[in-house]
Amino acid sequence: MTLSSNRRRFLAGSLGVAAAAARRSQAQPTDINVGMIGVGNRGYYLLGQVLEQPGIKVTALCDIKGDRLDKAATAAASHRPFTTSRYEQLLQRSGVDAVYIATPCDLHVEMAIAALRAGKHVYCEKPVGITPESIARLVEVVRDSDTVFEAGQQLRSLKRIGATIEKIHQGAAGKVIMVKAQRHAFQDLDHEGPSADWFFDASRSGDVLVEMSVHNLDICNWIIGDHPEKAAGFGGALKWVNDPPGRTNMDGYTLSYDYANGVKLSYTQVFFHPKELPGGGQFFYVYGTEGAVDLYESRFHPHTGKGGAGPRTLVEPVEEDRQAHVKAFFEAIRTGSKPAAGIEVAATAALTAILGREAIYEERVTEWSEVKTS
Repeated sequence: MTLSSNRRRFLAGSLGVAAAAARRSQAQPTDINVGMIGVGNRGYYLLGQVLEQPGIKVTALCDIKGDRLDKAATAAASHRPFTTSRYEQLLQRSGVDAVYIATPCDLHVEMAIAALRAGKHVYCEKPVGITPESIARLVEVVRDSDTVFEAGQQLRSLKRIGATIEKIHQGAAGKVIMVKAQRHAFQDLDHEGPSADWFFDASRSGDVLVEMSVHNLDICNWIIGDHPEKAAGFGGALKWVNDPPGRTNMDGYTLSYDYANGVKLSYTQVFFHPKELPGGGQFFYVYGTEGAVDLYESRFHPHTGKGGAGPRTLVEPVEEDRQAHVKAFFEAIRTGSKPAAGIEVAATAALTAILGREAIYEERVTEWSEVKTS
C-alpha cells in the first residue's frame, strides 16, 4: 500500500468504487443496532447523539470502568442494552450492526480492525492510529471491507467550513501560498480528569499533537489540497514540567510544514495562553496572492491597493447541525453514500500529525517518505 499515491483521491476519502457498490447492494434494515465501545467522556457524549437518531437502537455497551458503564446503561435504559467490560464480547453479538469506538488512542487500530473483521460498520474516534505501521494495517483492512468506516473528525461535517474551503479552491484569495493555524488553550487538561490516566502518556495518546491537533491539521490539508512533504519543529513540556508526575506529552510546540505544491504551513499549540490575553483559541488564516481568508469567519481580506475593495464575507453564517457527523455515518450505512471522513482522509491527517511529532522529538526535518507505508 502506498498512502502517497494519487493524493487528490486520497484526500477526498474515497473507499473505492467496488466497496461502495458492494455496500449499496446489501439490503439495509430500517433500524440500525449500535454498540458503543468506550463510554467515558467522549463516548458518553456520542452516546447521547446516537440515542437521538431515528431508527437507531443501542443494543450493547462496553467499558472497562464500571461507573462509566452504569451511567451509559442508565442513559440507554429504554433500549435495554447488553453490557460488558470486554469489547470482544460486544463484537461477537449478532444484534450489533455498527460500533462506535471512543477509547484511548492506542486501542483504536486494534478495536477497529476487530470490528471490521466481525462485519461491523465502524465509527472510530480520531486519531485512527498513532503509528504509521498500525495505520497501514487499518487502511488495508478498511479497503478490503464491505462495511462503512468513518473517523470522528467532525469538522469535516461543518457546512460553512466546507463551503468556504470550496471558495478558496475556486480562487477566492488567488493562489494559496501559506496557511497559519493554531490551537491555544488557557489551561492544561484536567490532571485528575477521566482521561488523565492515558492522555498524559504519549505512548498511549500519541501526544497532544496527534490526539488533538489531528483535527486542525486535517483542515489545513483540506485547504491546501495535499499532504505535507516535510516538517520541522520544536516543543516539549514547557510549563507543566513533570506535571502530572510521569508526564511524557507536550504542553506547547511550534511546527512548520512544507507542501509539494509550494504552500507553507505554520502551526502552534499551547496549554498556557492566558484567558484574557487576545489571540488565543483556534483559527485558520489562509494567505493567497490576492489576500487572506479567515476560515472560521469566512471573511476575505484583500491586499491593499486592489481598487479600494474592502473585506467581504465569502459564505454567510448557517445554522450548523452539531449531530451532522453522526448522521453522516448512518446515512452512509443506509444509502452507500461517502462517509464524511473516510479512511483516506483520516489516515492522511494522522500521518501528518505523526510527521510533525517526530520532527519535534528528533529535532530534525522529517519527510513524508518516513511515515508513508508500502
